[in-house]
Parts: sequence; structure tokens; C-alpha cells
Amino acid sequence: MTIGIIPNIFKNDILDIVKQIIAELRKNDLQFLLSNSLLKFKSNFDEELKHAKFLRHDELAILSDMVVSIGGDGTMLNTAFEVRNSNTPILGVNVGKLGFLAEFDINSFSEFLYDVKNKNYIIEERMTLIASCTGEKEKLYALNDLVIDKGPWPKMIELTVKVDDDYVATFSADGIIIATPTGSTGYSLSTGGPIVNPKADVITLSPIAPHTLTMRPLVISSEQKISVIVNSPTDKIQISCDGQRVSFIKSPSTIEIEKCSQSVHLVHSNRTNYFEILRNKLFWGLDVRKQNNS
Repeated sequence: MTIGIIPNIFKNDILDIVKQIIAELRKNDLQFLLSNSLLKFKSNFDEELKHAKFLRHDELAILSDMVVSIGGDGTMLNTAFEVRNSNTPILGVNVGKLGFLAEFDINSFSEFLYDVKNKNYIIEERMTLIASCTGEKEKLYALNDLVIDKGPWPKMIELTVKVDDDYVATFSADGIIIATPTGSTGYSLSTGGPIVNPKADVITLSPIAPHTLTMRPLVISSEQKISVIVNSPTDKIQISCDGQRVSFIKSPSTIEIEKCSQSVHLVHSNRTNYFEILRNKLFWGLDVRKQNNS
């Protein structure tokens, strides 16, 4: 088995972490390929790294049986975008803060390698979104969420939402979040959106600071197509994909969003489950009063 390694090169001590992971892979007789972003540290390479194979992320994913993303949830989202044209599953090693998507740390990853060798793990298929904008050739892609908002300007924007060409509502707000189940625990959750299990085949629409209090989050089938017509008092609208890639488009404009045919495959341990991660990482459902009394 060949493991592709894509690290966040801006993390502290990332080269030492990569070396540690390579040592664990060698102990388990697993082959590896490295991201060419690591060539930035070429002057600090030891003999082993000097003879390693460095590739662009799209090439690395095609030649690997599994991609290990080292960083945090943001790194995972960026990795998912860069390897989106392959079906290679992604495993996240968290060296950041929360690590909701990147469920392993260095120690648990080392233990998990035994399961990797014996193919004793789960690969989850996660929905992604694709969007097109009026007058724009390039498609927008997101694993977590696609956020349409007012950007740096102080005034609200007007949004008209349609689902399958059926009119839903027109309202003023700072913006709207269109989220997958994977993205339901991100920005969408902070605006009052629901937590959605990744196995649910749905899309969530969550208004951001709507001027009308009756505008609440809406959950629709992933088979439905969303149209958002945006009017802004300024000449530009901001669209953010996964909090990673930001585009500015002219106002007024129409953004059409739907489920992408290309999904992302994430590697998970079968020793835990989604609800356990919710409790451990987001403290979901835990009664703080009981903990304080114990």
C-alpha cells in the first residue's frame, strides 16, 4: 500500500512531524509519496528525504492508495479540493485546534496504521457541492459549505432563493450558507443551523443575520437545485467555498448550486462513531451541570 502525505507547511515543526509519520509508515512496511510543497524545506532534508519522491497533489492522489492530510480541518478541506479528481480516500491527522474532520492525532494515527495494513477501517462517502455564477466560466466547489455574503461592505444584501425553480423567499441579510452534512458542524451551526448526520442526503440553507426573524434554516433534498439571486448596494458580492477560496462577482447575479457528482471519501476508524466525535469534540449533548457536580 502507498500512502500520499500532504502536510500544511505553515504549521510549527511540520517537517519533524512528517519525519515522524514516515518513520511509522516504514515500521509498518508501507510505501509513501510526499507533497512537493515540502521542497520548501529542502535544505533541512536528511538522507532519507533527499531520496523520496515529491509530487503535485493531484498526481500524488492518483498514485496513492490513501492520502494523509496533516494539519487540521482547514487542511483537510483544502486537500479534498486539490485531490477532487481522484477517488483516493483521505485520512486526517490533526496538529491544529479542533480536528473534527481530522480525527486522528499523531499517537492515534500510529496505532491506526495496524488497522490500515489489515484494511480494518471505514471509508465514508461525503457529499460535495458545485455552483455556477452568472457570467463566470469557472465552477465553484465545496465539501463543507458555500457562503454568499456581503463581504467587507457594511450594508445587507437582498437574496431571493428558489428551489427547483419554485420561489422560496426574498429577504435581506448579511448572506446565506449552503452547507452539506459535513459542513453542518461548521459556520452553519454557528448561525443556528442543524447538525446533520453525514449519512443524510440533504442540503441545509442557513441565513446569516437575516433582518426578518422568521427566516430560519431550511433543509432540502440533495437532489434539488438551488438558485440564489443576489442584489447588493455595492457592485460586488463575495462567495466563499469552504472558507478557503473566495470569489467576487458582479451584482446583481444568480448563483446556482447543486450536489456535485464527485464525492469525497474520508477514512475513519471503526472503533469510534460520528456521535462519539460530536460529544468529544463539540461537547454535544453533554450536561455541564453534571460535570461540575461530579
